[in-house]
Amino acid sequence: MAQLLVRNIESEVKARLKRRAGRHGRSMEEEVRDILRRAAKQEETPKGGLGSEIAALFSKVALDAEIPELRGSKLEPPPFK
Repeated sequence: MAQLLVRNIESEVKARLKRRAGRHGRSMEEEVRDILRRAAKQEETPKGGLGSEIAALFSKVALDAEIPELRGSKLEPPPFK
């Protein structure tokens, strides 16, 4: 396995990592490995387009009515008087 050395970490960051590791019942080194693993995995997740992002936001909402298809339909602008 590869090794990674990180220098000049702020004392507050180190203290928070140590507390976080304690809450998870593991060493600070294992906690940092887990954080890095998760961060690298998130980067690999492909991002969808805007439509995919919106669909994901509403994926747990159920609709009772059908949504009519608009493809091929002629849209008329509203009359402005």
